[in-house]
Amino acid sequence: MEKILKTKRKVRFQDCDPFNHLNNSKYLEYFINVREDQIAENYDLDIFEYMKTTGFSWVVASNQISYLKPAFTMETVLIESQLIQYTDNLLLVEMKMWNENETELKAILWIKFIQYNIQTKKAASHSEDLMKLFESVVLPVDQSVFENRYLEIIKNLKTRTHA
Repeated sequence: MEKILKTKRKVRFQDCDPFNHLNNSKYLEYFINVREDQIAENYDLDIFEYMKTTGFSWVVASNQISYLKPAFTMETVLIESQLIQYTDNLLLVEMKMWNENETELKAILWIKFIQYNIQTKKAASHSEDLMKLFESVVLPVDQSVFENRYLEIIKNLKTRTHA
């Protein structure tokens, strides 16, 4: 199974500010929507169907995002995501938004999801099947602090563009 999932999306006019830049809050919507589609298409995990059949879902516990370059109205962007860490009830997903050719990084996001029992309204543990899925697709990174990861990515981009 693929560990880094990639999807192209067009930036829509209604999601942009008066400068024709993707509005900061819309980055999160683009990232979340793409991740939902990616896991359904690549891992056969429809989170809404899963919620209906099991009574469990995920809630966003936290977001850490850095905006690097604007995404413009009608620009095609490439959004990639990967699971970088998981525990019995937590998922940490790293997402990046690039220009279409993956030469310009526009934003980096770490999003932390907690498994949630809809009926008890409390955190819950992942099933054994989910833990097996996570084990097969996790792609850990060396950093455990978002800012350090951000700096490493920027450094690698500069090295790549000067090579």
